[in-house]
Amino acid sequence: MKTGILKEMMFQASLRRWARAARRAGATDLPELRQQRQRARRLKSHLDKLIHIAESRLALPMIGSTAFPKPFDADWAWRPELWRGPLPVPGMSSVESKSMLGREVTLFHDCQRSELTLRQIRNRREADLAPFGLRLDVFNFDGSFLSLVVDLPEEAVRGLQRRHLLRVDTVVEMEKPLEIFARLNIKHGPNTEQIVRELPLGAEEVMVEFDLAYTKLNEKRVEKMWLDLIFEGPQMNQVTLRDLTFSRRPRAEL
Repeated sequence: MKTGILKEMMFQASLRRWARAARRAGATDLPELRQQRQRARRLKSHLDKLIHIAESRLALPMIGSTAFPKPFDADWAWRPELWRGPLPVPGMSSVESKSMLGREVTLFHDCQRSELTLRQIRNRREADLAPFGLRLDVFNFDGSFLSLVVDLPEEAVRGLQRRHLLRVDTVVEMEKPLEIFARLNIKHGPNTEQIVRELPLGAEEVMVEFDLAYTKLNEKRVEKMWLDLIFEGPQMNQVTLRDLTFSRRPRAEL
């Protein structure tokens, strides 16, 4: 506490000294004014750098943030690690099929020659809630499919029932219009239920819901769940997923 008080007293004294010098600058002797100007410039360069870095860092979403809008009655919500924190390997080029970025995201394609790059980026926009985003660059594309698979954690299927609605929210940027489909896969015993939704074009913030009531889900045998994001005609395009979040809630009883 004493150190903190002493630092504050020193800061206030320095502030008063510079404020007094500024008030008297019009009448200060030129040799002394020249010396004050030199010191002020040196001080200003450090202050400008500090302010620039501080404003940049304080404006960024905090690393590890899980804050995002959720339905009020959600019983589970999640943001994958790629959008939460820095990965040990932030990106790759000439990405081969089945390559993983982090532990939860895998890229699949059937290109003979891969001209794809995949990398994690730091979100810096004021509107961003996720600390990080994912950028996919596609140049020449000689394959028939391209998909990004996100593995959901065990908590997503714990207690999963047909009365549940699964919601996916994402923030998407692209260089040119592109059709993107979201396919939810739920493995239960030897079977896998699949539900497909198309992401609305023309909207940056996108939300789709999957109603499990229309599936033949065996609630007692649910093992795992994953989401495929399927890109149609992705050549010569750049797609950025600024955020990707999941939430689960029970549908209202009829």
